[in-house]
Amino acid sequence: MSKPLMQRPAVMQYLMPLVVAAVLLTVWQVWVTAAEIPSYLVPTPWLIATTLVQDWSLLVGALAVTLKITLLAFVVSAVLGTLIAFLFVQSRWIETAFFPYAVLLQVTPIVAIAPLIIIWVRDTTTSLVICATIVALFPVIANTTLGLRSVNPGLAAFFKLHRASRWQTLWRLRIPSALPYFFAGLRISAGLALIGAVVAEFVAGTGGTGTGLAYQILQSGYQLNIPRMFAALVLISVTGVALFLLLAALNRWALAGWHDSEVNP
Repeated sequence: MSKPLMQRPAVMQYLMPLVVAAVLLTVWQVWVTAAEIPSYLVPTPWLIATTLVQDWSLLVGALAVTLKITLLAFVVSAVLGTLIAFLFVQSRWIETAFFPYAVLLQVTPIVAIAPLIIIWVRDTTTSLVICATIVALFPVIANTTLGLRSVNPGLAAFFKLHRASRWQTLWRLRIPSALPYFFAGLRISAGLALIGAVVAEFVAGTGGTGTGLAYQILQSGYQLNIPRMFAALVLISVTGVALFLLLAALNRWALAGWHDSEVNP
């Protein structure tokens, strides 16, 4: 006997966040309207939505620029981070010698080094991609390295007993075991790539055509066009959520039916 629609986990997983969002937006709308708060301080959700529609051509062009930098940085960090993780698992000495420098990239504030990168690299897009890559790189390195080392001891002994080569052990044991960690790192890295792109755009402060959402936020602040500022923030948030959901779907597609992390008990 099938469960009622409202009791299905898949339905509740998406319905509950939508209900919470609707309640919060309603409270926001009522509170700002009842308190007569000026729009240049806190705009209502309806005004933000209206501004998003009116300035769509401007904002969607800026979104395309920011998204381009984000995706380029994400791809570079995913490829580079995976290669570094493969290198680390080949030898504990290599990992011990170089892993602290990966941590150094993570803990160094990007706003402190972004001006130097922008000065050293003449091409603006390339410099922004480098800044965003630095922010997004560490989760891929850390999670993939952990996954490649988190193999079942029994299976590792089984491969060793049958004299499997280093390549066979890597391809048939370590990589399948590391996939959940790898995809977790990608989900974190995608959000950080978006953050890094926006922060780098703030630091660069480039104007004119071909500018990202960060520049639109800065300009809206200077002009006290707070509804447009909120509309740009909404686009950034929606983009981050979309990237996360896309990678979560990719994770389910890649692991469904065979990996313990996605097989229902």
